[in-house]
Amino acid sequence: MGITGRKTGFLFFLTLLCFLLSSSWPSFIHAAPLNADLRLQQALSGTDSQAWGLQNLEELHSFYKARGYQRAWNKTLLPRLIAALNNSTQHGLTPCDYRVNLLQNKAIDELQRELVASDAYLTLAGHILFGKVDPISIAPSWSVASRQRDLVQHLTTALESGEIEKSFDDLAPCCYEYATLKKALSRYRKIAQRGGWGQITPGRLLKLGSQSQQVVQLRARLRTSGDLEAASSRQDPTLFSPALEKAVKKFQQRANLETDGIVGPVTLRHLNKTPFDRINTLRINMERWRWLPEDLGQKHIRVNVAGFYLEARQQGEKPRSHKVIVGLDYRQTPIFSNAIKYLDFNPYWYAPRRLATRDKLPMFREDPDYFEWAGFELLDRDNKVVDETTVDWDTLSVNYFPYVLRQRPGPRNALGRVKFIFPNKHNVYLHDTPSRELFTKVQRDFSSGCIRVQTPMDLAQWLLTEQDEWNQERIDAVIAGEKRTRVLLKEPVPIHILYWTVVVDREINDLRFIEDGYQRDERILQALDALCPTTE
Repeated sequence: MGITGRKTGFLFFLTLLCFLLSSSWPSFIHAAPLNADLRLQQALSGTDSQAWGLQNLEELHSFYKARGYQRAWNKTLLPRLIAALNNSTQHGLTPCDYRVNLLQNKAIDELQRELVASDAYLTLAGHILFGKVDPISIAPSWSVASRQRDLVQHLTTALESGEIEKSFDDLAPCCYEYATLKKALSRYRKIAQRGGWGQITPGRLLKLGSQSQQVVQLRARLRTSGDLEAASSRQDPTLFSPALEKAVKKFQQRANLETDGIVGPVTLRHLNKTPFDRINTLRINMERWRWLPEDLGQKHIRVNVAGFYLEARQQGEKPRSHKVIVGLDYRQTPIFSNAIKYLDFNPYWYAPRRLATRDKLPMFREDPDYFEWAGFELLDRDNKVVDETTVDWDTLSVNYFPYVLRQRPGPRNALGRVKFIFPNKHNVYLHDTPSRELFTKVQRDFSSGCIRVQTPMDLAQWLLTEQDEWNQERIDAVIAGEKRTRVLLKEPVPIHILYWTVVVDREINDLRFIEDGYQRDERILQALDALCPTTE
């Protein structure tokens, strides 16, 4: 073959090579670069990933593909990761969920250690970002959007900076409340490590002037928790003194109890809760904070169902607080988020059929004047008002009641003078109430699920602040007219109906532990403490 033939053959070979490189080969090259760890790639795609119990396979594929299937954890970064995983307790989480024992096991294959390390990082990062427990498993009505972050990129950035523990802290809720609970968790753990506080023997009521060995126990208990300063050596430790009464009131306020300074059965039960009980309550509520979005709204409302209060918050302003009444245990107020869209002044109240037939009907029979006095009316199937004087009340019953019972606007209306509507499938709303004496109670679970608000006109005025035409004078005039009036908000205001059993009370500059009336804490605690991975 001549030189021309050899050149032609060489050119053909180059053309074929270029074609091959431009078609099927690039995918192979990208999947496995020359410096890639092919064994790592195979482990991710094979049975090893299942055998090693990897929980974040999709994210792991994305992470290692982006770095050309090169290993990430060296002798400097791995110890930092292990330390950070152990410090997950600061967030109320459990290190064994992140397989720290396996990572420290010198006998395991280095490739397994590599993948388990990355998997552990992504698992803990996810738990800190949006919680370990699925909130819908606790509250099926939950509708709050979770916080979002690209955790694969977050891991990449953490490895580049070397600040592994800080990268986890950066994912935690960035709010004063979460930071305060985290700090309190550390404080109560130190109390537990020192042996905690002793129990107070049940017995008679302890109050000012009481004298017994129980008082000695009470003093020791309150000193350990920081409610009582050390007593003078001259003071009789068995005597219930004014200083001790003050300390009891301080404790009662923090436990959300009647602050009467008397140690009765309820106060005693709370005093005898252990530091571990308080630790678990803190962990549970830190988890609840992780469920929430970063931004609840520049102007928004928070209702704490467990604490029986509402906060109206606007950026840059001190929160406005209102006492509320929530649902009975068997008619629990649901937990969800929505937005208030309008207000109804002088609302009608439509009595639920069960209540109309079982509660109201016997009252109408017993006292015929009560129907008119309370402002009720009957509507027929065509939604027309029926003359009640033509109704034979004795023929009506639970099984036969062909009417809708409605209460007209007025001072005796069950919804009071205003209701706040955020359309939802639960048919729950905020409203006024004529039964204002119930707000003097500490435990305020008396409703059928809706939320009654103390000083609702103040809340209405706050919601209408940006609508100048709705000043206090106009609101008062509308109320006096007793005519139903709907007011649309120019901008819907987010409302978050939540459930906290420990809150940060800025007025007393301390935490306030709240009774778990709906018994929801235990389910979260069980989920937080679920068995750690067994694949070691």
